[in-house]
Amino acid sequence: MKNSHASPRRRASQAPSLPMILLLLVLLIAVGVAVGKRVGQKNAEGTPIPPAPTESAAPAAVLSPAEPAEKYAQEQDFLISVIGDNTLASHQFAGATVTFAARMGDDYSYPYSNTVQYFENDDFTITNLECTLSDDKNLRSAEQWYFKSPSAYAQILTEGGVDFVTTANNHMGDFGEKGEQDTYAALEEYGISYGKEDDFKVITTDSGLVIGVYCAYNHLKPLLGHAEHAIQMLKNAGCEYIICAFHWGQELYYTPNQDQIDLAHACIDAGADLIYGSHTHCLQPIERYGDGYILYSMGNWSFGGSTGPTDPDTAIIQVNVHRDKDGKCINKELNIIPCCVSSKPVLEGYRGDNYNDYCPTPYTEGSEAYERVLSKLDGSYEAKVQGRDYSDVYAQYG
Repeated sequence: MKNSHASPRRRASQAPSLPMILLLLVLLIAVGVAVGKRVGQKNAEGTPIPPAPTESAAPAAVLSPAEPAEKYAQEQDFLISVIGDNTLASHQFAGATVTFAARMGDDYSYPYSNTVQYFENDDFTITNLECTLSDDKNLRSAEQWYFKSPSAYAQILTEGGVDFVTTANNHMGDFGEKGEQDTYAALEEYGISYGKEDDFKVITTDSGLVIGVYCAYNHLKPLLGHAEHAIQMLKNAGCEYIICAFHWGQELYYTPNQDQIDLAHACIDAGADLIYGSHTHCLQPIERYGDGYILYSMGNWSFGGSTGPTDPDTAIIQVNVHRDKDGKCINKELNIIPCCVSSKPVLEGYRGDNYNDYCPTPYTEGSEAYERVLSKLDGSYEAKVQGRDYSDVYAQYG
């Protein structure tokens, strides 16, 4: 009886009959025609439509099925604010009566006193911190220009509503490793999140948005491979919104160079939602690329690096981010608040060599200065001069 069950199994492994072969050929031809039609189709713009993705194309990090229903019962909007360089110190050659410390006194709320209303009720405020915070009086710097303040100056950021600072810039190393460690310690003491060079961080806002930030300087040449790796790691960590903070570009150039453009586009392609640029000490254009925003440079903010900056213009950029019930976050719209780095030209009509009082102030809507800021950000500004030769300044101070 056992042998009577073996025979059918052997017949099943034999070559199929001719009718079966013909049926298989018909099925294969039908599948091939369907795939060929799919590959050959084009969208409205005439671009070929690729084949449908396979299982292997699934993202590396996927939320569990139960989590979105629990976490995203409702759609939600978030507000992210971006501002330029915070140099909360004076350069070593500033006259005693016009230094950052002299203008501010002991009032740590002073530098943000005319703009704090924009940051108090947003979900996340990010800036570039371009100074050392340390109480070590023995620290010395060999740099021509260096910026150092007491650790208590971190309270300027908390008073102003700042949530995150990037320290990946060309002044973080002015006072060596000790200066860097003191700065990180001061930020931690006052509860300010920060990113270091070639570093990525995950921050969950009080409102529940999970933000990933990657910071890079690399002598003004952030590396694409490092950025792409960080973006993927932030995706894997469950970040819903990803920001790349790059210190790059050329000082006082009003247009980004090709390296900036190429890196920014590649990072958006890799999954970043916002590129935040700093270093140039002037505003550069904003670009909407794909689903992302690129802020090529946000210029200065509360900037103690000069008593009379070459360019007084700056801005607050606020990005409205929308999260749907499926957990997808998109850049919904962008709002611009044109500002001056100082209150004096706005409130007193004052310019002069020492016009900077380190208190950024919004320009009057519709004013010439207000429209000038908008032209710098939309790329229509025609600069009469680009770049800056500091040799005369160096000679003046020896």
